[in-house]
Amino acid sequence: MKLFLPSEYVKNVYQITPEILKERGVKGIITDLDNTLIEWDRPSATPELIRWLKEMQDNGIKVTVVSNNNEKRVKFFSDPLQIPFIPKARKPMGGAFRRALKEMKLQPEDVVVIGDQLLTDVLGGNRLGLYTILVIPVASSDGFMTRFNRKVERRIMNNFKRQGLIQWEE
Repeated sequence: MKLFLPSEYVKNVYQITPEILKERGVKGIITDLDNTLIEWDRPSATPELIRWLKEMQDNGIKVTVVSNNNEKRVKFFSDPLQIPFIPKARKPMGGAFRRALKEMKLQPEDVVVIGDQLLTDVLGGNRLGLYTILVIPVASSDGFMTRFNRKVERRIMNNFKRQGLIQWEE
């Protein structure tokens, strides 16, 4: 069960600042796309997200989007922002995470994983020993597979709450 426990949890990505990351020695972010950065049905970045991504870049923190979604979806989001991406990642499998580390030329201890799902982002990052940050999903609705995952995640989160390991707000 500990593989599902995030290293940290925050309300949204905007609570993750370059200053906080640099204090931890972080040089790179592997981030999920849908319901982490933007709603799963929103095609492009919001102005607020564009500012956040630029702030990371201006502070020398590399960002790579790693998504289970298809290439067309992830490319449409990432290309205008000039952000590297890995679609069809098959998270929680480790291949896409290892590929992102290699492409960023960073070691696991230099990178955080940000995502909204325990079963994909947190589990995948934790399996490789990466620091994982769980965010509250930015949309209250989900695609079909994610709705199934959320049911399982609620049970896991309730278990963590009972054990006093996490305090989560929906």
